[in-house]
Amino acid sequence: MLTKWRLEMPLHLMLIPGLVAILIFSYIPMVGVVIAFQKFMPVKGLFGSEWIGLDNFRYMTELPGFYRIVWNTIFIATMKIVSGLVVPVTIAILLNEIRKEFYKRSIQTLIYLPYFLSWVILSGILIDILSPSKGIVNLFIQWLGFESQFFLGDNKWFPYTLVISNEWKEFGFSTIVYLAAIAGINPSLYEAAIVDGANRWKQIWHITLPGMTPIIVLMATLSIGSILNAGFEQVFNLYSPVVYESGDIIDTFVYRIGLVEAQYGLATAVGLLKSVVSLILISVSYFLAYRFANYRIF
Repeated sequence: MLTKWRLEMPLHLMLIPGLVAILIFSYIPMVGVVIAFQKFMPVKGLFGSEWIGLDNFRYMTELPGFYRIVWNTIFIATMKIVSGLVVPVTIAILLNEIRKEFYKRSIQTLIYLPYFLSWVILSGILIDILSPSKGIVNLFIQWLGFESQFFLGDNKWFPYTLVISNEWKEFGFSTIVYLAAIAGINPSLYEAAIVDGANRWKQIWHITLPGMTPIIVLMATLSIGSILNAGFEQVFNLYSPVVYESGDIIDTFVYRIGLVEAQYGLATAVGLLKSVVSLILISVSYFLAYRFANYRIF
């Protein structure tokens, strides 16, 4: 027993830096949630500010645009989740059908590239290519005979622009998961299907898609926990006051009222409510992933 403990000691010591980092950056800041129940004054601090109970939460629900912001968050996040499943699955199947390895690797490399760029850089690129006066997208639309559109300044287009641009950035990396699932399918199934006369479409329908189903179900259920995360960094870098009606989400709202308008208690209350709801959704999604995909962390 003592010998085993001595052998495992270095492994346990390797955990210490990670545990210290989690303690400092994740658990100690949780003390700040008490601000949600205070009329917080920075000069008085956490212990000197007045306690007001649930007043911040009541005031939050009475704000004129609060429910619109919640709707925007759920609407944008839901569209991102759906597109985040459909597009990578489709691309993974199409890539799997390419027989020339050089073309397959080249396409994979090209679609991965946007994932490694930050939203600060991608936002600058999007603002240029979507410009209503000189953007390449609107020049193409005008060439087709239609009127140019202000994708980043029109409430009708802004949510869909967020979803499409997010998918452009993410789908290449997400495709890796589904390509790995396809690689795990027994090749003898395809050989048997070819002997039986199945064409490529029937092989995809009866072998590839059923083989990917467990990982698709797993990713779908786990994504439920992200229903309130519509992507702060992307929205913050792309939106403007003219599209607040369709693009303002909970995270950008918390940023504005917390850091810009200095309503720290109200901003903390909104963030705390979002965290509690997200925790419930993540728990539900984990249960569903265990129930339908036999996925468990421990």
